[in-house]
Amino acid sequence: MKLFPAIDLFDGKAVRLFKGDYSKMTVYSEHPEQIAIDFFGKGAKFLHTVDLQGALLGGTPNIETIKKIASSTDAFMQ
Repeated sequence: MKLFPAIDLFDGKAVRLFKGDYSKMTVYSEHPEQIAIDFFGKGAKFLHTVDLQGALLGGTPNIETIKKIASSTDAFMQ
């Protein structure tokens, strides 16, 4: 079995929505790349990233954050 820990992004931060509600957002980190490093350090070989801001507004507003995450580990990113 392959597990893909998720990092959801909004405004360059790692966040989580409560039941998909953008008004009920919890910020977990202002440095999502560090979360990726932590996941990788604990054995994760794969990462799943979601640009929630892009899903809401269109485009890829968190592309630079995604690039930082991608360059921070050797994990496969989806």
